[in-house]
Amino acid sequence: MFVLAIALTLGAMAAFIASRWMSVAQTPVSRVVIVEQPIEAGKAVTADQIKVIDWPGSAVPQDASTSTPDVVGRVARVSMIPGEPVLLGKLVPKNSSGGLSSIIQEGKRAITVQVNEVVAVAGFALPGSYVDVLVTGKDANQQSFARTVLSRVKVLTAAQETTADPAKPKVVNAVTLELTPHEAEKLDLARNIGVLSLVLRNDLDTVEVNSAGVRLPDIVYPQSIVSTTALLAAKVAPSRQSRRPEEIRGTSRKH
Repeated sequence: MFVLAIALTLGAMAAFIASRWMSVAQTPVSRVVIVEQPIEAGKAVTADQIKVIDWPGSAVPQDASTSTPDVVGRVARVSMIPGEPVLLGKLVPKNSSGGLSSIIQEGKRAITVQVNEVVAVAGFALPGSYVDVLVTGKDANQQSFARTVLSRVKVLTAAQETTADPAKPKVVNAVTLELTPHEAEKLDLARNIGVLSLVLRNDLDTVEVNSAGVRLPDIVYPQSIVSTTALLAAKVAPSRQSRRPEEIRGTSRKH
């Protein structure tokens, strides 16, 4: 009886293992190209930077490359890290040249502006980060002002580098920004009006900045401006509490 119990237990275990093996064997497997060595944006992919692995067929990412010949030699639009599948959308079309022009989003333009270590957010305006652009200058009445002219624009390069280590900020003397044609016109005009500054912002912050800007009195005499505004408002709109009730008798009226 004891031997029979052992035999039944072993038989159940064997059946379970066989069932699991058959399930795994029947799972469809696809070949997917993944990144083995870091790939930089704007540079051609080499054979030693990628490899092909088995990937569960039901979990293959959309647009994933399945053969190395489709990848090697093509320029990367964005940086890629080891372990991630190579998506064809992250590569420029075949026979396209590399460099900065290959990583510019369709419909956008690249424009370079001169900066210093303070204006460039002390080296933290790295490729791939987002900034607001401020201009400081004087208006037609020679009054000083500062205003945000561009909101959430992408930094394409710092100096001539398209990638950088966030833990190692690097002071540069020029940054290249990705802008729409209209934004490029605004930036070109702004840098002829005054000094440009970059304001670093969170990558997830997509709120559009539409500021009226500030002028010298807003900084030097902020309390005076508030008092003057309140005084004018009081003159324009008299307080209802100061009104006395009116007495109307026939055609005459008196307070």
